[in-house]
Amino acid sequence: MSMDLGNIFRSAPRLHWRLKAILPVVGVLLLGLFAFQIVLLVQETPNGRWILTVAASGAVVICGVLLAVLAVLVERPLRELKKTIALVRTGDLQAEVQFAVRNDDVGELGQHFNEMVRQLRESKEEIERLHRQEMSRAEHLATIGELAAGLAHEIRNPLAGIAGVIEVIGKDLPPNSSSREVLAEVHAEIRQIQSILNDLLIYARPRPPQFHSADLNATVEQAVLLARQQVRTRPIEVLFASSPDLTAVVHDPVQMQQVVLNLLLNGIQAIREEGRVEVVLEKKSGRALIRVSDTGRGISRDVLPKIFRPFFTTRKEGTGLGLPLARGIVESHGGRIAVSSEPGRGTQFEIWLPLERRASEGVAAKAGVVQ
Repeated sequence: MSMDLGNIFRSAPRLHWRLKAILPVVGVLLLGLFAFQIVLLVQETPNGRWILTVAASGAVVICGVLLAVLAVLVERPLRELKKTIALVRTGDLQAEVQFAVRNDDVGELGQHFNEMVRQLRESKEEIERLHRQEMSRAEHLATIGELAAGLAHEIRNPLAGIAGVIEVIGKDLPPNSSSREVLAEVHAEIRQIQSILNDLLIYARPRPPQFHSADLNATVEQAVLLARQQVRTRPIEVLFASSPDLTAVVHDPVQMQQVVLNLLLNGIQAIREEGRVEVVLEKKSGRALIRVSDTGRGISRDVLPKIFRPFFTTRKEGTGLGLPLARGIVESHGGRIAVSSEPGRGTQFEIWLPLERRASEGVAAKAGVVQ
């Protein structure tokens, strides 16, 4: 019958380190004394008993000295180390062991321990600093968001009135009036402002996702069909490769369609003449992957880190809120969005989404948490 040695050792009674250190020495000394006694009996040495007593006394002294040395060199540092570890466990990262000044292996152990505590202290201070910085940034953004939402509401109403007045003026103008061209430009600018305000309101006060299990292929395909309507008169292909493994993914179809359509339109606008925009779905590493790539002009390295910043845009007609909105929606789904690009060779976005929802993510989504 086989025996589990690990279980035997774990169930064995725990011995103090001094016993573990001295027992082998005592065993060797007892064996030596036993052998020494046999030699004395064989040789019938005079005063053998006295000699054996002296040898036994010497063995006892050796054991005592060994225990004293071990107590000074090992037990004290161990006690200090245990006490310091207990302080560190309570959060005192200023604690250090004093035996680190020793010039031996035990001292080297103390030096490594003190260095580890120092690194923990520095890491904790850095984490606390970053946390304070992020909290301050979050409060700042929340204040700006509320202010922006309020301003957008206040601007939209007068803007609608201005648009109505312009329309009335246009009706009163003669058909051949040169002012009609100016009014058309005014209407275009008003629509641009309204688009910016709408995006600003959505960014400042995002709608919480409405999660349910749906076919992710159908969601993305609908965005592809809408994008194809934008390139009917241009030599640009919009390709789509579905995945049979993603027919039941928990997501908000309306919001995810908005994300994919935004990326598709960005890819189309990045292509000057002819080219291709492709969307590929696949199940990878237990997650859903939506890959959107184009053969456009690409994004320069100095611009790439800025594309998710609110109001940053390289296009004259852009609002700079499309990609921040897309990232916010993806993150509210518990996913992430990544981008890679090479100037002159196109851009690729990757959206990673969980296949299912966790309870904590559901609570965050209901609260409308978008960063």
